[in-house]
Amino acid sequence: RAARVLAKASGVVPILAGVTGPAVSGTALLIGLADVVVMAEDAYAFVSGPVPVRQMTGVQVDVEELGGASVHYRDTGAASIVVPQDDVLPTISDILRFLPNHNSEEPPFQPTADPLDRAVPEALNLLPDTPTGSYDVRDVIRLVADDEEFLELRAGWAGNLVTGLSSIGGKPVGIVANQPMAIAGTLDIPASQKGARFVTMCDAFNLPIITFVDTPGFYPGKDLEWRGMIRHGAQMAFAYARATVPRISIVLRKSYGGAFIVMDSKTMGNDAYLAWPTAEIAVMGATQAAQILQRGESDEAIASWIENYEQTYLNPYVGAERGFVDAVIDPSETRKELADLLDLFSSKRERLPRRRHDNSPL
Repeated sequence: RAARVLAKASGVVPILAGVTGPAVSGTALLIGLADVVVMAEDAYAFVSGPVPVRQMTGVQVDVEELGGASVHYRDTGAASIVVPQDDVLPTISDILRFLPNHNSEEPPFQPTADPLDRAVPEALNLLPDTPTGSYDVRDVIRLVADDEEFLELRAGWAGNLVTGLSSIGGKPVGIVANQPMAIAGTLDIPASQKGARFVTMCDAFNLPIITFVDTPGFYPGKDLEWRGMIRHGAQMAFAYARATVPRISIVLRKSYGGAFIVMDSKTMGNDAYLAWPTAEIAVMGATQAAQILQRGESDEAIASWIENYEQTYLNPYVGAERGFVDAVIDPSETRKELADLLDLFSSKRERLPRRRHDNSPL
């Protein structure tokens, strides 16, 4: 009965779960129905406990190893945040301040003294000098956020994609960002699942979505393909494509191949697609393209071809000429540009088709 009630309430009111002790069997499944789960450090949850696991598989595990808070924070993604026991309710309250009471309301305004036109001249300095260098994208997010505040959700799971809540100009927003510090910011199955669930939640509760893009593409591998990379990657594409809230993307550095499409491109119905001058938007990087198109050529010819490819294609201006990029902006003006666009799109409305429900690629 509880699962049925939660299913009916899903997308109508925010569902937040606090796990402060054992959650076993059917109760554990209810955690999976919540939009956000805050778990105490000493709590645990599993569908089948250590005894059935030992009887059926012969494997000896304790409750912590099987379903402890660290397992759900790091490995399963079931726990959005893990905190000490006494901080569970305060953390839930902190999350709720970004969310409306129900889906017919706008998210509550967040009072701030942070100027809308605050410049962030240090933004560009956060990027490494080399295209393959890593940096923490959360530093960029905090620079443009009100009072540099960013509440990250599911930080321990699928670290190559960052998701969380913030506000710009007092308007609550959901933020999705590739994280170059983890497997170069590529997209894999957990990242696709994490992004899809978060984008869907933001769309349900009228949170504009801001996407920071820096990814060389999908993570390659036989194992990923066999486990359903196509289906899981489609989950994220589907979530973005059906979202009707204001959607703004900004390319910081790389946006290659299929990941360019999935990370809320113009062709996905994005409302505004911005790029820093450092952005590289292409089917693939220069070296990868040379391996295909210049196979068998001399090293000197390949080096010359790569240099020409980088100068000709690996910039945001070709995409801007063809309508895939709306504007190439000064990185120091990123906060102001985002605030202006959020204000512009605040009245966005879409007429939805009449149907029972869509058929998301679960």
